[in-house]
Parts: sequence; C-alpha cells; structure tokens
Amino acid sequence: MSHHDEEPTFFERERDRLAREITSDFEELLSSTNGLNRKLEEVLGMTKEYDTIASLWHSFYQLMRNSGEEDPETMGDEQAGLPGTGSHVVTVKQGSIKNE
Repeated sequence: MSHHDEEPTFFERERDRLAREITSDFEELLSSTNGLNRKLEEVLGMTKEYDTIASLWHSFYQLMRNSGEEDPETMGDEQAGLPGTGSHVVTVKQGSIKNE
C-alpha cells in the first residue's frame, strides 16, 4: 500500500496525460462541429428564401417551353398565338361564312 502513496508510475502519468489530451481534442471537435452546424443552418435558411423565386422561374420556364406546343383539344382549330400580343390570327372555317 505504501507504493500507491508514492509518486505515480510512468504508466499512470502517461494514462493521465493521454486522457487529458483526448478530452481536450474532443472539446475542440465538439466546438468545431457546433460551428459547422451553425453554418449549415445558415445555408439552409438562405436556400429556403429562394424557394419562391425558384418556383416562379420554374413556372415561367414551363410556360415558355409549352408555348410552342399546341393544345391537343384545339389542334387544328386555331393557329398559335396569344390574343393581345399581335401574334394571334383569327381564322374562319369554310362553311361558317354565309353567302349573301
């Protein structure tokens, strides 16, 4: 028992030193992880702000992409064009004009 009251052995000193080093490194890792987490939350918050704008641009893209395609229900009934833009052409079907 007198051996434990004396100076710690080399093994005990090394064990204590390594335990302190590991504890310090874990605290540093935790601090770095918390910093990374805050940055990720900032980035995610910024991307949510742009969802509305992205949705608007997507709608515009779909509208422009589909504007060249004819609607299957009106295919052959009308020529392409939007009224009020100058590109709409009114067509008259044969037989709809009465001879006077």
